[in-house]
Amino acid sequence: MTVCAVLFDVGGPIDLEVEHERLIDAAIREAVAHEGFAVDDERYAAANVHAIESFAPDAYAAIAWDLCEHNPAATRRVLEQLRAGGDARTAQRGGIELRPGVAAMLQQLHGCGLRLGLAANQPVRVIAELDRQGIGGLFTHREVAGHHGYRKPDVRLILRALEELGVAPDEAVMVGDRIDNDIVPARLLGMRTVLIRTGRHAAQQPRSPDETPDAEVFDVAGMQAAIIEMAGM
Repeated sequence: MTVCAVLFDVGGPIDLEVEHERLIDAAIREAVAHEGFAVDDERYAAANVHAIESFAPDAYAAIAWDLCEHNPAATRRVLEQLRAGGDARTAQRGGIELRPGVAAMLQQLHGCGLRLGLAANQPVRVIAELDRQGIGGLFTHREVAGHHGYRKPDVRLILRALEELGVAPDEAVMVGDRIDNDIVPARLLGMRTVLIRTGRHAAQQPRSPDETPDAEVFDVAGMQAAIIEMAGM
């Protein structure tokens, strides 16, 4: 089938999230230390690697679980504190960190007639951020997890996007930065996939051939080239 739509995760492909992840790490370490558990760089790095390699759907929760030595009550308090500080961290970093060149890429894809949608585990406020950056209007499907409660790797999040765009899975491409949350559910549905190696999950590896993306890229130029090739443009 001809590709006529592209779904994008926000964190990674669109939002660099460098400052976001730095603030998240600092908040987790502070909350875990407040619970009385030792947190040094080596322990934190090991917890992070384990979260990525184990395909933990919520890497932050997995990191906190490890650092709190599998103490349920302490882990819940850490995660509650992390959620409570979300708005403050967003304000501190000044909104999303738009990947250089991504706006021009989206404009070109949209101008070529491709239907664009979001497939992201993000709060509703990210839509206003995309609008503020001048790219929100390029997306026909503008729902994220915060609108309906589905979170990847739940395929229902992706299916809602495809339905609104009016395309079948084999007519769409999924672009994301995670094997577990982006590539796996998209491939399960029969979509073509582009993995951008970036951020916290940059080193994540597929566990079988079925989880291998159709293309692996490292920047906007790579994303654009892969999408254009898949769309036969």
